[in-house]
Amino acid sequence: MSESESIDVEVAYARADQQVIINVDMPVGATAEQAIQESGILEQFPEIDLDKNKLGIFGKLSKKTVELNPGDRVEIYRPLIADPKEVRRKREAEGKRMKKGGGASESA
Repeated sequence: MSESESIDVEVAYARADQQVIINVDMPVGATAEQAIQESGILEQFPEIDLDKNKLGIFGKLSKKTVELNPGDRVEIYRPLIADPKEVRRKREAEGKRMKKGGGASESA
């Protein structure tokens, strides 16, 4: 069966202003890095540096050498602008303005 010789995967990258998901047909045994190269996403987003940007498969951190399975989505992550721990500390210092569950609800 010729379908077993290739697999369909997706390569995803998101910026604040744009999100791109590219479908790629790859040979069985292809790695995440090979799928990224084949997708052309590096030409579309020159700020991506595979030595610095972290990668994941469906939200789980992975190495660029990981072998892909059919249907995998390779995600390229941007570096964090703000440290989440520092943001929480700052929020606490300001008097815990944000509360879990949102605003007050009115009963009808």
